[in-house]
Amino acid sequence: MSEPATTTRERIVSAAARLFYDKGIRNVGVDAVAAKAGVTKRTLYYHFTSKDDLIAAYLAARDQPNLALFRRWFGEAQGDVAARVEAIFRHLAAAARHPRWKGCGFLRTAAELADLPGHPAIKIGAAHKKSFEAWLRLELEHEGLDDAALLARQVVLLLDGSFAVVLLHRDPDYMEAAGKAAATLITAALGRRTSRAPAAA
Repeated sequence: MSEPATTTRERIVSAAARLFYDKGIRNVGVDAVAAKAGVTKRTLYYHFTSKDDLIAAYLAARDQPNLALFRRWFGEAQGDVAARVEAIFRHLAAAARHPRWKGCGFLRTAAELADLPGHPAIKIGAAHKKSFEAWLRLELEHEGLDDAALLARQVVLLLDGSFAVVLLHRDPDYMEAAGKAAATLITAALGRRTSRAPAAA
């Protein structure tokens, strides 16, 4: 019995993900992906119309699992919302200490495709970052913070900035420092919320 087409497609995407993340998308050809997946080049092109289509599928497959991981780290952390946001940075710093860590796949892909702003992978990466920002904004709004939208954007800047700096210096302490900065911003906002609360009768 032949293998279901969806399984073959998933195997190709998985192979592409490992190669693209490890070596960069411009350094990996479809021949290498096909070999890694154990399929012919013709089979690969049956499932993906082009390498660009495969790159987009690689990032799309990372989107929801990455967001779910951030939400889990946030949800499992102890303390107030500032401490829970800082926990995301702390977990990422731990991941960055692994020798195979090579930064954020979405940002690295965007950098490699900087001359192709309309590329579908760029759009997927942008949507992923916006989804994280929107989720965080909702969490901060749930805490009654009026400036939740600005805070969420500031945390995204700290997060993506730390990805870049850690990749440059290979020092995850920068990511932990960014987490402390994010916590400081949120703690200050919590303090402003408390100061606005009406005095008890």
